[in-house]
Amino acid sequence: MPKCIVAEDETLLRDDLVASLARAWPELEVAAACDDGASALEAIATHKPDIAFLDIRMPGLTGMEVASAAAEASPATQVVFVTAYNQYAIDAFDRGAVDYLLKPIVPDRLAATVARLKSRLASGASDTGRLAAILEELRVQIPAAPAKAAFEWITASVGKETKLILVADVAYFKAEDKYTVVATAEGEALIRKSIRELLDVLDPARFKQVHRATIVNLRAIAGVTRDETGRGTIRLKGRPETLAVSLTFMPLFRNM
Repeated sequence: MPKCIVAEDETLLRDDLVASLARAWPELEVAAACDDGASALEAIATHKPDIAFLDIRMPGLTGMEVASAAAEASPATQVVFVTAYNQYAIDAFDRGAVDYLLKPIVPDRLAATVARLKSRLASGASDTGRLAAILEELRVQIPAAPAKAAFEWITASVGKETKLILVADVAYFKAEDKYTVVATAEGEALIRKSIRELLDVLDPARFKQVHRATIVNLRAIAGVTRDETGRGTIRLKGRPETLAVSLTFMPLFRNM
């Protein structure tokens, strides 16, 4: 049985795509349905699916970042982007290394995509080099996500004291039990926002998820090293501890 993962941050659209796939391709197993880019990348690394249906815009990692990193984690996985940006992407998509579904997804278009995927899977076609070139073109063609409301300050607890912390001063966020640790050069504090909630409000150009439980400020990184297993370690500016980068997320640091 062929296997896929679905990544879409809007619950109704995600559920609709899973249901539509069940009708269009009953033999296709949905190994995971994810609501953000980080969980999608982990699902691809874990399940090594034949196909990944990726929303282009998701909290944290975008669909394009997931596809780029997945080329190392699971090179044989075929990529299908779910997008609203037909006018920007159709030329790149039509080259065949990736496919696309336009929102809202209509049955005829999904049927055509399924037919192409079946053909590619049967032939064993995979071209990660061409995929990389298309991803680079898409980064240029698809407009940046609209700016969110400024998230500049965090109210956090330090013992019995409540502090205001400038987001730009945060080195990293790390989930710990029911709280999230906020680490700065001056010390640590606790907040109740989850990692998933933080990904919705942090600037994705500055903050990146490097582990299921950790978001790091890219400007706080002094260096990244990779061990013999491929896992990474981040050294920080102004703090003595290091942060682990899971093997799944190491491709994000390829060009750093």
